[in-house]
Amino acid sequence: MKFIDTHTDPWRAAGGEDGPQPHPPVRAHSLLTLEQWHAVRETWPADVPAGLVVPNTVDIETLAADLPRLGLLALQFPKWVDGRAYTQARLLRARYRFGGELRATGEVLVDMVPLLARTGFDAAQLRPDQKLDAAQRALGFFPGHYQGDVHQPRPAFARDLPAELAAQRQAAADLAAGQGI
Repeated sequence: MKFIDTHTDPWRAAGGEDGPQPHPPVRAHSLLTLEQWHAVRETWPADVPAGLVVPNTVDIETLAADLPRLGLLALQFPKWVDGRAYTQARLLRARYRFGGELRATGEVLVDMVPLLARTGFDAAQLRPDQKLDAAQRALGFFPGHYQGDVHQPRPAFARDLPAELAAQRQAAADLAAGQGI
């Protein structure tokens, strides 16, 4: 999971002094609203990375045709108790096989990080009062899960858990080999 520092993030909202520009100019790593995207998608060059801010009220199916052209989808959590963006992320990864970056934005708390990872998010922009080190620790709280998720769709009872654990241990040993650990 990548945690976003807005000061160094290359993705920038396509806005002007008075808010979002109705027809933004073509720039790499532009983060567009849905309205902006609909206004420029026919003329937006395929080789210029574009990102889209997606409210959690949007039916993901309406974006299916545009997904190959998008490098980033910023899914919004307007309140930390509103989990519709989890469903959007799971659909994007499992059903539509979206391979770009899925970013959680808005009221993103440390407690949400493990579920963000399980539902397909690979980046999060934490709420300003949340601590980065706590979020990184939260990713290690649960080493495994009984239910399936976007990374391992089969539940635990349908997998060979001893073989998985042995493979994980071997991978860790291989990584440490030759490092004096």
